[in-house]
Amino acid sequence: MFIDKVIISISSGKGGRGCSSFRSEKGVVNGGPDGGDGGKGGDVFFVVDNNTDTLSWYKGRHAVKAMNGQPGMGSRMTGKTGEHLILKVPPGTQVFDDETGELLLDLLEEGEKTTLLEGGKGGMGNFHFRNSRNQAPTYCQPGLAGVQKSIRLELKLIADVGLVGYPNVGKSTLISVCSNATPQIANYEFTTLTPKLGVVEVGEYNSFVMADIPGIIDGASDGRGLGLEFLRHIERTDTLLYMVDMANYRDMVSQYNVLKEEINKFSPELGSRKFAIALTKIDAIDPDELNDKIKEFMDGISFEATDTNNYGFDKESSFYIQDLTYGNFNKDLPYFILPISSATHKNIDSLKYVLYDLLKMNK
Repeated sequence: MFIDKVIISISSGKGGRGCSSFRSEKGVVNGGPDGGDGGKGGDVFFVVDNNTDTLSWYKGRHAVKAMNGQPGMGSRMTGKTGEHLILKVPPGTQVFDDETGELLLDLLEEGEKTTLLEGGKGGMGNFHFRNSRNQAPTYCQPGLAGVQKSIRLELKLIADVGLVGYPNVGKSTLISVCSNATPQIANYEFTTLTPKLGVVEVGEYNSFVMADIPGIIDGASDGRGLGLEFLRHIERTDTLLYMVDMANYRDMVSQYNVLKEEINKFSPELGSRKFAIALTKIDAIDPDELNDKIKEFMDGISFEATDTNNYGFDKESSFYIQDLTYGNFNKDLPYFILPISSATHKNIDSLKYVLYDLLKMNK
């Protein structure tokens, strides 16, 4: 089960109580106080683990707690430190204070280990309270209480390219043919109910991670459909690939404008990232009408570009890219517009290479 948001109460351990005792052994008269200190309570750690990809372990758990420290003992023996609570989370997990909304931790790197809550300090034994006026103190300290906090865990997938498009536009099919991901694919909307990640191989030595995000619809940023639930998963992506369905009943320019608007409403910063456009399902379009439909779409979004054949496209394929002759890259416009067909694998390999080039730009 894919779980990407949970609320849970966590607590560090309570410090152990100090000991009140007196030294008593053969040949020693009035040995004096020798009570040991209580052990420190266990801390709460978060560890990033690449072997986990959801927060499903936390589902159904309302509270987790580190162990308390053990009480001190005679002969000035300190109690055992409480066992630490180590919570494993996938990369991209954010930890929020559920009461204030404050971001406490942003966990990204594999193996990263961070202390969130310190355990309570153990109480001092009566040995520490002896003095010239009170040589036989019986007082010892109780351990300090641990810290309890209600937190919210949110997972934001880490990917290089995020696929953005209406339901049934072909995102799952694309990620299945160009990566190792195996999403569910069917001919109806909202087939994909959870985000999927896939590693796209570019040649023998290069690769990037692509994220398939469930379909966005009009009003997604306001909570309609699945959009608001999963839009946060593309917040960490370096590049967006808008997928526009050429065979859809929706107008192509309208599809693009709605997608851009929903992304900008959700996060203006995300809306300003590098992006490109893939025109999908060209196998369903009459070849005689294909170029006219592409030209109409380009005019509709005020995109001027030049044809290029640097990525091994067939001669009859149309590929439009920004003119970067003088090194100028306009982030308000797509880096390229590329017609593809995942069903026939038309231009899929070339899409991998041009996306990889876009990822390397301005790094």
